[in-house]
Order: sequence, then structure tokens, then C-alpha cells
Amino acid sequence: MKNAWMLLLPLLSAAPVLAQTPDQKKWDDIVAAGKREGKVVIVGSPDPVMRADVIPAFQKRYGIQVAYIAGGSGEIVSRMRVERSTGLYSVDVYMSGNDSTVNVLYPEKMIDPIKPLLVAPDVVDGSKWKSGKLSFVDPEQKYILRLFSTVTGAVYVNLDFIRLEELRTAEDLLNPRWKGKISTEDPTISGSGSNSAGRFYADLGPEFVKKLYIDQTPLISRDRRLLSDSLARGTYPICLTCRADDVADLQKAGFRLTEIFELDGMPSRIRPGPFLLTVANKAPNPNAAQVFINWMAGKEALEIYSRRYEQATLRTDVDESHLDPHLVPRADRTYPDDGDFGWISVGRRENTDKARALLKAR
Repeated sequence: MKNAWMLLLPLLSAAPVLAQTPDQKKWDDIVAAGKREGKVVIVGSPDPVMRADVIPAFQKRYGIQVAYIAGGSGEIVSRMRVERSTGLYSVDVYMSGNDSTVNVLYPEKMIDPIKPLLVAPDVVDGSKWKSGKLSFVDPEQKYILRLFSTVTGAVYVNLDFIRLEELRTAEDLLNPRWKGKISTEDPTISGSGSNSAGRFYADLGPEFVKKLYIDQTPLISRDRRLLSDSLARGTYPICLTCRADDVADLQKAGFRLTEIFELDGMPSRIRPGPFLLTVANKAPNPNAAQVFINWMAGKEALEIYSRRYEQATLRTDVDESHLDPHLVPRADRTYPDDGDFGWISVGRRENTDKARALLKAR
């Protein structure tokens, strides 16, 4: 009998390890409920990474279909505002830009707290995050989830037309040689164009903005692809707002395009990524939405995004060896943070408004 008990002891001691943890069971129940709903509706930018990589990976893993509504953040959020005024609630998750998230979704109470919905074991594990915990942008630390922190470059250039030594300072952008050779997204509407203009206004003042955006006669467009194609062709070999994923495809095709990360007179900043993650209130598919936001905050999704979008994430377990080291914030440096709530809600808004007013007046 004694020998029999000795044989059973290892099996008994192993039993707790084999049992499902409460966190895992809770997550499995949410996944099952999300699969029963079968669909999640997401608002985001016209993002090829989402359509080609992220959404297919999510659908394959969970069998939950994704309806993706793409467009400019300001335009789409305005549409959602109109829908809600009529009592229509069609959206589950927002993957919107900084301005729309902080200055529309949050103050107009179009979102619910996302923090209580983050329950997947690898998401709530503090060791998986560079700061030891999940990062939120809002003052209450529960509505707006931040997943990225990437050093933002100053400009993209085409090395077949410009030598790096020709662009060492911000003032070099004003060289008459580059008149009619610079491109940017439209700085008079919400989005990357106005954000860039606001940054120039904050760092270098109104006279610099006037000279850059008016005297240098840049190509101004709302078409991202036109900007990156013009950069590649060399018709506009300096781009202020080209997107990393657009440029990456052109680099793979052999075009000698590179990002200048810092110009004297303009400090490098960090950005909170291509989107901030929030969950809509009165979501029609709440369980599927919860599955998606947990997956989006997990290793698999963020590794896809990091690799295809050239972004540094806030997770510790995402492989960043493929990134240009300039993109990853250095521990020994302090950067102005474009993801700071005060900057988005007040500082950037004030500077972008001033830049827009200046440019619209001309």
C-alpha cells in the first residue's frame, strides 16, 4: 500500500498544473461567445496591412468575420456621430488616429472603458509589456489603449535625387533648390498633414510654416499613394508625411528611399502608432469585439503589424530585430511624446489650428 501511494503522489501533485486556470477559462468562455456572434465591425484607416495580413490572421484563428470600415479618421468618426444621433449603433471597435480618438470619441462619450475587457492571459501579464503594464492615453487610464511607441522620422527622401548631407537641418528644407520638390498630405484637414504642420509650427514657428508650405510650393494631396509614388519617381523627392508601409513596398521594389530621423532644430519625437484602440459603447457584437481587442493587444497581431508597418510595439515578446534601430526609442533618451493626452487634446490641437489658419488665409 505504501508503495502504491508513492506512485500516486507525482500524479496528484501534477493535477493543479493540468487544471485550467480561472483566467484561461474566462478567456475561453469569451471566445466561445464571440464565435456565436460570428462578426465584429471595426473602423480604421485605409490600411493595406489590416486587410491583407491582420484581418485574415484573426479570422483564421477565431472564425469570427470582420467587417472593416475604412476611411480618414475624421470623416469616419463624423459619420459615426451622425449614425448615433439617429439611434443607430453599428460599430464595435475603433482603430482611429490620435486626434479623432482623444478629441471626438472620448469627450463625446462614444466609447466604453476598454481596460475591464482586457482579460486574455498574455495581455494582462505585466511581464509582456515594456512598462510592466498596459498603457492607456486617457487621464482615467481605462478608455484608450496604446500599443506602439515608435520614433518618428522627420522626412522621407529619394537618394537618387538627394544626398543626405543636403538635408541636415530643418532650415535646409527651405533651400530654394527644393522649391516644388516637396510633398505632404493636406495640412488643412484632420490627419497626418495637419499633424505634421502642427509639429513644424510648435518646433519652428509660423514663419517657417509659411515658407515651407507656401513659398516652397509643395505638392499637397489627400492621396497617400500619390505621395509615395511621387517620392519613388523623384518628381517630389522629399515627402513630409509618407507612410512607412507604403514606402516599404517601394523599397522592396528597388527604389532608394530612406527616412531621415532627425534634423537639427527639430527633435525626434515618439508616436503612439498608426492607431489608438478603443471599444464602442452599445457595441452590437460585444463578445466578438472583446475577442478582437484582446487579440489585437497580443503578440501575434502586434508582431504582424510591427513587421509589415515598421512600428515598435510596447510588448516585450515581439521580435523587433527587423526594425531600423532608429525606430526603437532609446532607454537613455527622453522624447517629446505625440501620444501624450495633453499634447493631443491641447498642445497639438492649438498648433495645428494655428497652422491651418495660417495656410487657409494664404
